[in-house]
Order: sequence, then C-alpha cells, then structure tokens
Amino acid sequence: MTQAFENLKNSIQAEPRTWLVTGCAGFIGSNLLETLLLLDQKVVGLDNFSTGFQHNLDEVQQSVSQTQWANFNFIEGDIRDLDVCKKAVTGVDYVLHQAALGSVPRSLDDPITTNAVNISGFLNMLVAAREANIKSFVYAASSSTYGDHPDLPKVEDKIGNPLSPYAVTKYVNELYADVFARSYGFSSVGLRYFNVFGKRQNPDGAYAAVIPKWTSSMIKGEDVFINGDGETSRDFCFVENAVQANLLAAANMPEQGSQVFNVAVNARTSLNELFAHLASTLDKNGVKYEKKPVYRDFRTGDVRHSQADITKAHDQLGYNPTHTILEGIEVAMPWYTQFLR
Repeated sequence: MTQAFENLKNSIQAEPRTWLVTGCAGFIGSNLLETLLLLDQKVVGLDNFSTGFQHNLDEVQQSVSQTQWANFNFIEGDIRDLDVCKKAVTGVDYVLHQAALGSVPRSLDDPITTNAVNISGFLNMLVAAREANIKSFVYAASSSTYGDHPDLPKVEDKIGNPLSPYAVTKYVNELYADVFARSYGFSSVGLRYFNVFGKRQNPDGAYAAVIPKWTSSMIKGEDVFINGDGETSRDFCFVENAVQANLLAAANMPEQGSQVFNVAVNARTSLNELFAHLASTLDKNGVKYEKKPVYRDFRTGDVRHSQADITKAHDQLGYNPTHTILEGIEVAMPWYTQFLR
C-alpha cells in the first residue's frame, strides 16, 4: 500500500466525509462504495441500473458491517435528469462520478444514447455539483481520449483524433471540466482509466470487457475469440488501483483549474499474453482450459497499442499502483470462479 493512500485512509476515517458515487451499482462504482463504507464514510449512491446491478449492491452489503451499511443512502435515478443530480449532491462533500455508458462497440451501435448519458449527463452533474459548492469533483475519464496518437507510453498533454463516439464523449467531458474551471472557478479531476478489471465486472452481453468475458468463457469451456492477431496490447489496471486514484484525487483537488491523470500501471500486455495468464491462473484455481483461442477480424474503433505514463499521478497525487496485471488476476480469480460459473 502506498504511504499517501494509507495516510489518506487514516485521515478520512478519523474525520468521515459524505461522498456521492454515481454509477454505484456498476463495476468501479461498487468497488468505490465498498471501500468507502469499510472506511466508515457516509455514501450517497446514484444509479439507474442500465449497466449496474442490484446484486453488486447486495454483495457490498454482505462485505461491510450493518453499521457501515447504514451509512449508505441509495437513490435510483438517471444522470440525464438534472433534478435527480441536484438531489444526489445535496449535503455531499465529495463527488466520484462514475456513471456512464462504456464500450466502444456500444457507442458505434448507438451513438445517440452514449452521447446523452456521457455528455448531457456529465454536464448535469457538473452543474449540480457547482451549484451545491461541492468541495471535490472527480470523474471517470478514459484512455480512449488518446485516439490515434502514436506515442507510447501515453502522456496526458498529447492526444490524437478520437476513434469512436465513446472517445468523443469522454474527451468532451474533459473540455467541459476545463471550461467550468475557467468560467466558474469550479475545479475537477478526470481520471483516464486504462482497461480496469476486477470483481463485479459484468462478463455478459455484447459489450462485456475482455477479462471477465474470456474468463467466463474459459470457466464454461466455451471458445475464446481474439480480435486480430492477438498482438494488440493494453495497459490492464486492477480495480484497486483505480479506487486508490479516485480517493487520492478527491483529496488533492486543484485550487484552480481542471486536471487529468492516467490511471494504469505503465505496462503492456498483449491479448495473446492475457489469454495465457488467464488460463494459467484458472488452472491454479482448479479450472483447466485446454482450447486454443479463435482468431477473427480486428474490431472497428480499437487502437493497436495502449500504455500509460503514470508519472503525473505519482508526482501530484501520490498514486502508486499496488497490483500488476498478474497480481490483479490472481486476486480477482477466486471471485470469477465463484460468480461466473
């Protein structure tokens, strides 16, 4: 555990705050909710269950004490409704805005809904948080913002052209955050997530992320499909690293302006390597998968390689990832084998 994160956890446990987690029934949101409740914080959660699930909230409830669960106030609602956003931020100190429609393929299939949630919804949250004088506003940005910029590793101030409607929406979030800082003096931090994975990430559906989708297929003995030649690479980031970054960003809000930080581990893993890692770790957990992957065409909108420079987050936030991809997979695998069967 990083010293900066340890110090922060001790600080907020000694003086509890009230946090709003939008998208709290989703993957990253539910992990943030769980961490905050375990730290005896008061948490308001907002979700419309479009991509989140009640069973994620049920699982969090089982992992915390009754007293800690009593500190949670859930609002079922949609960030596309400004009145809902205003209700959610009432009495809140810190906002961790995770609610969004993820997935590049989903945005290509339905750019209008992706735009409505990720841009209009984001703007609603900014307006509500500013009007409520929120102390700290942290939002989920995305590595997709780097688009076709060729440099590796990715550095925050060098981006290219967006390659999907989803990437456009996440870039517009950053533009709005910057304009709110310049026009209204409302500061914020965007966290450019790189392929976050871990427990409670949905393995089902057309838009499932690669790690839970493949792991679920392997557990069930189904074929695993690789888009392209398998040498496409990603900077896979375990969810506990993302949780750490959110809390550190909330505590280190710039006095003026908006900032963005990469959240990753500064490493690259090819899809072929990922396949081998998952099969090997499943084997250690009593599941043998002996099929070879099935290769198919590259997917529209995907970048070939992705890797993050995390120097800025380390230097300014004290962020120091605690889990490599292998360590994260080993921690997550018992959950996968229990819940993805």
